[in-house]
Amino acid sequence: MKSTACREHMIVASSPSNEDDLSLDADQKEAPAPTRDAASSSVVLQRKGGVPSQQNQFTYIAATNDTITFSYIEATGRGPSNWGQLDPKWKACGDGKLQSPIDLLDQNVKVLYGQEDQLRRDYKPAKATIVSRGYDVMVSWKGDAGKITINGTDYNLQHSHWHVPSEHTFNSKTYDMELHIVHANSLGETAVVGVLYKYGEPDPFLSKLSPYIKSVTKQEKSLGILSPNKIEFGSRNLYRYIGSLSTPPCSEGVIWTVVKEVGTVSREQVQLLRDAVDDGYQANARPVQPLNGRAVNLFIRSMDF
Repeated sequence: MKSTACREHMIVASSPSNEDDLSLDADQKEAPAPTRDAASSSVVLQRKGGVPSQQNQFTYIAATNDTITFSYIEATGRGPSNWGQLDPKWKACGDGKLQSPIDLLDQNVKVLYGQEDQLRRDYKPAKATIVSRGYDVMVSWKGDAGKITINGTDYNLQHSHWHVPSEHTFNSKTYDMELHIVHANSLGETAVVGVLYKYGEPDPFLSKLSPYIKSVTKQEKSLGILSPNKIEFGSRNLYRYIGSLSTPPCSEGVIWTVVKEVGTVSREQVQLLRDAVDDGYQANARPVQPLNGRAVNLFIRSMDF
């Protein structure tokens, strides 16, 4: 799969306002964050070259000149069950056989023991920004922030974002939040690491970002130098399967790695994420998709059996 999967939502940029600048880097350019269409609770993708028809819309670059929307609310007619009908390029959302997220059921999982190197992480600090994409909050690394290695292939860190509640489920149990860490290799192929969270102690990564999340709805902000090593994976026991992006265009061929151990996040941190998107119902999780006979492996480290 080529680069469509990893550049699906690029922010349309303009000059920043110094007055609202939270940047730690004076040379960091900022882009205006999208605004919200609270009435429709939907996300608007502005096709490159087009002009936004309303001010209260999230605006993103895509491929053509028309404007289309998607929502997480089925009653709008643009909810997840209809995504595949909203644009020909989103056909996979409705017809794809390798869609994400999925329910990670014990009976569908092949357990493999003694697997030490199924995900090697080599992150490093780099410049980063934070922005609301309307349906989520996204942190992007602008320089070389390191990589993960899967089966000998390097995937460079691109960005992270959150879903509330979780998109993946463990034995049909939904958790309170899910973090997606998105990577791409030199061919533009995508690998995503998913970490699920339940209510409990605050998450250290979100604790560092909290002041910026509170003001993220105005414009893209610089975070200065941010270390992705602040993201805690917890257990090295990992689920692995081939799936898709969980938002339009739902491109398939994504290597998914879901951490088995559930982390903790405070209720206040989850509320910050909900307030940042403020979409009227404050939920941005796609329902689980059919497995369609796909292989799902669970890699268990030697020290854990």
